[in-house]
Amino acid sequence: MSRNQGLILIVATAIGWAAISQLQAADPPTAAEAAKQITLDIKLPKELFIGTPENLKGLKNLEIQKNPRPPFVVPAGTTNLALKKKVTSSDMEPIIGDLGDITNGDKDGNNFVELGAGRQWVQIDLGKPADIYAVVVWHSFQKARVYHGVVVQISDDPDFIKDVKTIFNNDIDNSHRLGAGKDQKYIDNNRGKLIDAKDDKGQPVKGRYIRLHSNGNTENDMNHYVEVEVYGKTAK
Repeated sequence: MSRNQGLILIVATAIGWAAISQLQAADPPTAAEAAKQITLDIKLPKELFIGTPENLKGLKNLEIQKNPRPPFVVPAGTTNLALKKKVTSSDMEPIIGDLGDITNGDKDGNNFVELGAGRQWVQIDLGKPADIYAVVVWHSFQKARVYHGVVVQISDDPDFIKDVKTIFNNDIDNSHRLGAGKDQKYIDNNRGKLIDAKDDKGQPVKGRYIRLHSNGNTENDMNHYVEVEVYGKTAK
């Protein structure tokens, strides 16, 4: 081996060990970094109205909606766990439709479930505890309506007495006696309302049951649902 070849070998060896040392010193990837992240793909139904009626523009605490909706990132393998799952309600005999229609996958805005007037709720049983990243709600969007007292909660207790986590609450008047909410009111449209169920650290809410409250809307006192989707993974 020549002198130059020896020098090249020494330098290459030094560089290699430096690279290895640098890799060893680096922090290991977090669980979130290790998990593949994807943008949630929500299939939207046909739009049924355009614009905001004048009588809603003066509504206080109304959300200014962005179009299109910003991407929502979830771990790969996240699915709609609510599809075809059992639905119960404070009104077990809807005026229009069947409770099962709320999770049947049909988001056509002309097909909806109408519950009675005033305070009502619907509840979805996912069948097993799950890690929940988002809930998407479609009330009726045939017209530009704002539904009052929208509260969304998650629990492992089917009676929602203990271990209840509230992920959305715009019930500013506390009509449901669940606590006054601080979230904004919003106009229902074909995009549905995407509710982020993750905590401040990006961790999902855990639970088996999802309960959604409402208390009439800006057009009448009735409560309507087209579809509810719950995006997550069955808990291990």
